[in-house]
Amino acid sequence: MKGNGATAGLLNGVRLEPVPPGSEVALGNEAARHAGAPDKKTLEAATRVLLDRLADMQDVFQADGRHALLLILQGRDAAGKDGLIKTVYGAFNPTGVRVAAFGPPTPLELRHDFLWRVHQVVPPRGMIGVFNRSHYEDVLAVRVRRLAPEAVWRGRFAQINDFEAMLHANGVIVRKCFLHISQDEQRERLLARLDDPRKNWKFRLEDLKDRDRWDAYTAAYREVLARCSSAAAPWYVVPADDKPVRNYLVARLLVETLESLELAYPIMNPAVRAAAGDFR
Repeated sequence: MKGNGATAGLLNGVRLEPVPPGSEVALGNEAARHAGAPDKKTLEAATRVLLDRLADMQDVFQADGRHALLLILQGRDAAGKDGLIKTVYGAFNPTGVRVAAFGPPTPLELRHDFLWRVHQVVPPRGMIGVFNRSHYEDVLAVRVRRLAPEAVWRGRFAQINDFEAMLHANGVIVRKCFLHISQDEQRERLLARLDDPRKNWKFRLEDLKDRDRWDAYTAAYREVLARCSSAAAPWYVVPADDKPVRNYLVARLLVETLESLELAYPIMNPAVRAAAGDFR
């Protein structure tokens, strides 16, 4: 993290680490907050710097054209997926970004394999994509709500890993973030939706039912993190009770990911340069 020495020092330890494959991740209330994070003003200023950096890097990423970048966002109801997209992806030129949201599958989608609708909206090289929920709903909601037998959804872990490995081998950089909030924070956000006419349309009966399934979802997420975090497509647990912390962490992850790609503008075609030599 670049910046003045004092700010950089405060933020050194505020970064995401990938979930080690096969590890058991604690998803209690403590994991929903970052104990060492600095104050809101510092975080928001640092996030603005990161967003400016992302805007600059998008140009060279698109011109370089060797990779696509896909950010997968998962989280419980009111975890902040929409707010994160608005803040972080708002830094990008919209012509180079695709956002896909996944709700219940349509009758046509149900006639295909569960990854069919997902593969269609994977960003092409040069583009940045974000999934608001994803194919992981097919081993989360499907499991917890008992929409398919275990023999069906359990086999999907290996299929997901193979799918993401294939994407990686074809130039798609996959980063997966689980926005983790505590029960108390979710309660406050859901209550706020009820009181705000701009947000209460989002409140669904299923939100209350899923809150009663908290422990079941926790178990499902733990298995997802253990079985589907890999070098090709790592999972990150984002403490999401504090919105400025959440935004900073994901913005930093994206900056570090793009910086690791050694992007470069392509060299101008010599024939074009020669032909344009007398153009003034």
